Amino acid sequence: QVQLVESGGGLVQAGGSLRLSCAASGLTFSTYAMGWFRQAPEKEREFVAVITWSGGRTYYSGYADSVKGRFTISRDNAKNTVYLQMNSLKPEDTAVYYCAAGRSGRSSPGAYGYWGQGTQVTVSS
Repeated sequence: QVQLVESGGGLVQAGGSLRLSCAASGLTFSTYAMGWFRQAPEKEREFVAVITWSGGRTYYSGYADSVKGRFTISRDNAKNTVYLQMNSLKPEDTAVYYCAAGRSGRSSPGAYGYWGQGTQVTVSS
């Protein structure tokens, strides 16, 4: 049974930082692309960042334009964990953040077969 468990969300003031973690189990973690998505109230789920693994220590990472330069995705295959470091947070970053596992590394939610339960991030102005 595949499980993805996010943690690290919370309330932070604008300009602050948070680090989200997603611990995976029940899958061969190193062979999956790991993505972060977010969903604000009454909005569709949107892509935030993705990291793939191409063997050795070479990774590809990609970001939504809205978070580029502020967020950093990373992974530790030994710990089956993916991280999202979020700096310079803005009120518009407020959302439930989800991690997801998939094979393709695309930015579409439909490309991911496994999802966590989400963690709330609230940025106050």
